[in-house]
Amino acid sequence: MAKEKAVVASSLRKEYNIGETTVEALKGVDLTVSAGDFIVVRGPSGAGKTTLLNIVGGLDKPSSGEILVLGHDLTKYDELFLATFRCTNIGYIFQSYNLISTLTAKENLAFPMQLAGWDEEKIEQKTEKMLKLVGLTDRADHFPSQLSGGEQQRAAFARALANDPLILLADEPTGNLDLDTGLKVIDILRELKRKKTIVVVTHDERVQKLANRTIVMSDGKIVSEE
Repeated sequence: MAKEKAVVASSLRKEYNIGETTVEALKGVDLTVSAGDFIVVRGPSGAGKTTLLNIVGGLDKPSSGEILVLGHDLTKYDELFLATFRCTNIGYIFQSYNLISTLTAKENLAFPMQLAGWDEEKIEQKTEKMLKLVGLTDRADHFPSQLSGGEQQRAAFARALANDPLILLADEPTGNLDLDTGLKVIDILRELKRKKTIVVVTHDERVQKLANRTIVMSDGKIVSEE
């Protein structure tokens, strides 16, 4: 029985204009991700990996091509729909954390649940559960500036999972973590692979071992699959 398709990218191209220069970040990418896949995307800096992740996550739109995520062509919708769609369906762990500086770790975790309209008691329970999961219970009331890079990454990881998304996207999720914390994140990913569709940009061989597919990108194209 064929698996449901979670993501179907067809002929994706993305161009950025920087001054008078046009940069081609993606050059005709085709990719199908089945529900339940754990895919690692790797390749050199500038290969287009983060751009691809941003388009799959509805954070950016391709210059041309089609991107179907959970049956929705994301090129056809406005930002209001996309924001709601992301909040409901997609968890994104950014390489740069993207925590809200004026909110505590606990408040950062609660924010996407508040946007989704969860009641306060449910938010409180889920927030405590997620803080415990990533080992930040004792840092709940600290602001991002008071957290180490590893702690910010763990908070970002917990926030991405807060709404129990169907798809988890992660950009170098272990890149700023010490060995012990990195192993903890890998254990969480190992558990999640049974439940979610996961696409991870990483050079971490420990994460690559969890994947059922590895996509290699170079110069805006998928050049091989392992």
